[in-house]
Amino acid sequence: MAQRLVVRRLLSLTPKALPPQGSLAPRAPPAPPGRTFSTSASCRSTFNVQDGSDFQDRVVNNPKPVVVDFHAQWCGPCKILGPRLEKMVAKQEGKVLMAKVDIDDHTDLAIEYEVSAVPTVLAMKNGDVVDKFVGIKDEDQLEAFLKKLIGA
Repeated sequence: MAQRLVVRRLLSLTPKALPPQGSLAPRAPPAPPGRTFSTSASCRSTFNVQDGSDFQDRVVNNPKPVVVDFHAQWCGPCKILGPRLEKMVAKQEGKVLMAKVDIDDHTDLAIEYEVSAVPTVLAMKNGDVVDKFVGIKDEDQLEAFLKKLIGA
């Protein structure tokens, strides 16, 4: 309730009612030097699949190798594996991409790729599944999985 009143009050202020620039009104502290906003490598190399045609365009037809993480919101192991896998994919510096597929939203893709348990991770290259695992893996196993996919 109090927040609504504050917002209404702020919205009702006209430019004339605002305090002058040089006044003693409290101001947000300046940003620390050297800090800027940018997207991390994991944001650029990881994406959520929206639908079947999005999967076709961004995964199957992608010239880069793609790791496909089939997961579910209710899956405990998925919540552990997902961030771990994203971190490892980001370390590959764009050599591989990661697609995240929620099996509850995209059951058709889960059925098509024979996903019977989550988390299931597929390695796809040139539209073909070249490797697969089910369950949690530690970082060393994930790194080996990715290096095998990249061919390093």
